[in-house]
Amino acid sequence: MSKQEPPSSWEDADIDNSFSKFAKLNVNAAVFVPGGHFQSSAQHQQQSSLFPPTSVQSHQQQQMPASSVRIRPPTTPPSTPVSSRHHAENSKQQTIAVENNLIENDRHKIDTDSKQSLTTTQQNEQDIEKIVIDEEEGAKMEDDIEMSTNEETKDIGERLKMTKQSKEKNIVKHDIIRKKDPVNIIFCGHVDAGKSTIGGQLMFLMGRVDKRTLEKYQTEAQEKNRESWYMAWILDTNEEERDKGKTVEVGRAWFETNKKHFIILDAPGHRCFVPNMISGASQADIAILVISARKGEFETGFERGGQTREHAMLVKTAGVRYMIVLINKMDDPTVNWDKARYEEIKEKLTPYLKKCGFKPGEDTVFMPCSGLSGAVLKEHPGEKILPWYRGPTFIDYLDGLPSIDRPSINGPFRMPIVERYKDMGTIVMGKIESGCVRVGDKCFLMPNRRKVEITNIYYEDIDTDVSFCGENVKLKLKNIEEEEISQGFVLCDVNDVCQVGKVFEAQIAVREHASLITAGYSAVLHIHSAVCEVQLKEIIELIDRKKGEHTQQRFITQDQSAKVRFEINQNSVCMEPFEKFPQLGRFILRDEGKTVAVGKVLKIIE
Repeated sequence: MSKQEPPSSWEDADIDNSFSKFAKLNVNAAVFVPGGHFQSSAQHQQQSSLFPPTSVQSHQQQQMPASSVRIRPPTTPPSTPVSSRHHAENSKQQTIAVENNLIENDRHKIDTDSKQSLTTTQQNEQDIEKIVIDEEEGAKMEDDIEMSTNEETKDIGERLKMTKQSKEKNIVKHDIIRKKDPVNIIFCGHVDAGKSTIGGQLMFLMGRVDKRTLEKYQTEAQEKNRESWYMAWILDTNEEERDKGKTVEVGRAWFETNKKHFIILDAPGHRCFVPNMISGASQADIAILVISARKGEFETGFERGGQTREHAMLVKTAGVRYMIVLINKMDDPTVNWDKARYEEIKEKLTPYLKKCGFKPGEDTVFMPCSGLSGAVLKEHPGEKILPWYRGPTFIDYLDGLPSIDRPSINGPFRMPIVERYKDMGTIVMGKIESGCVRVGDKCFLMPNRRKVEITNIYYEDIDTDVSFCGENVKLKLKNIEEEEISQGFVLCDVNDVCQVGKVFEAQIAVREHASLITAGYSAVLHIHSAVCEVQLKEIIELIDRKKGEHTQQRFITQDQSAKVRFEINQNSVCMEPFEKFPQLGRFILRDEGKTVAVGKVLKIIE
């Protein structure tokens, strides 16, 4: 009797278990003759338990909505028991023939079962080849076959191990396809316009916050004499934000409609936090410009220096596809749902939005609303309160917008890093701008060209197996520490990395700058999620877009466009020519707390 030893690896437990059972064989048993394949109902039950659950079964056990997540199967597939023995009087060749015959029979049976399972679940997934040998048949073989020598046992074990390892390479991951398009929306506008309140109200109306939680926020707000701010506290979770009543960081939340999955990016409205707003705008597909209709508040936000103007320009530069202008606080006593006030604001805003590049009536729409009461956000308040507005509600309009045209999921993987932190490993956050990523993928972190591995993907804090362009995700990285990553780094496909530049040519349009801009001028560059200081090295030519003329000049003034050359004052930054990859080729120049110019990368020199 040989002593049973624990396996060196649990993946090889089935092989080691087979060795221990060799020693227990009945040497006086009759010779086993292969040919028949009998299976009792008890055996069928036991064999069924050996199969790993299908993706649909796993999905039902976890009770998660198929519309919003892909369920990842266990990282290590369950091991399959394998048993095989041979008779002492048979030759080594007979033993191998018996073993191969059994494996081929069970392989045919399992392939048939797998095809039937795929037909039942109607999933368009790749077949997974499994090798499972019935344990009870193995036990029967143990009674009929005896090992002859230790050398032959070692030979069989090595071949079984090689078979198992080769089959594991064919295992593929299962994904439940998310049925709703991800859409990133950013709430922007002047401070105190009601952005966070509208965002919080949407979370409540769409069932993402229950009534008990809302009552808790209402009580806490009353204790701090901030009764009207309780809706904003759903998104403003920071104590500093709650105490001051001002959003500082970009808040994040999500909700779903019948057709789409919306990610809310709640941008700060104060001019001191515009860099944070730019970071949020770089991830957005749709901009929600919130305007306060209260007497005096619209005028303050829209005059020079107000954030209504700057935010409208910034989101267009960042590449948003649509804009919804929500004229908020229409239920305020100074307004009382007055149509004249609504039309006045609309008439003043429209020319400026056209100047920014928006097209009211095509990609821009106006709506009245009340963030505090929720009127027109999900339901019309009724003819008695609002008889003159016949348009759609905010949610209905969002849900009816065309799907966002994104780069192919087969394109090169690109994800600019917006935030990083440590939580049982290194976590990075960002929006996938191109391609897709799977658990186990190897990527380069640019510009340092550091090779990392994706060990986990979290989509809305749910562990998933794969994520696609357009989705805001968290990725857990292997082989790198948090301190080695900075905002503005870009995760890339190992076979197609993004470009890195220090000197580049660009076309800029000066929006607001009192003095002349000449060679040597320095400003802060915001490109995707990266922020750095640049210096103007050369003005190549001025561009008159109306006349189509190109002239030589040594300075640039407000409202002029020019082709120029910049040099970054520090380390190189990830960027791409605008024509090749727009999201990594747009940029904003800021100086002294103001947006000076917007531009696009034409060519990377070095």
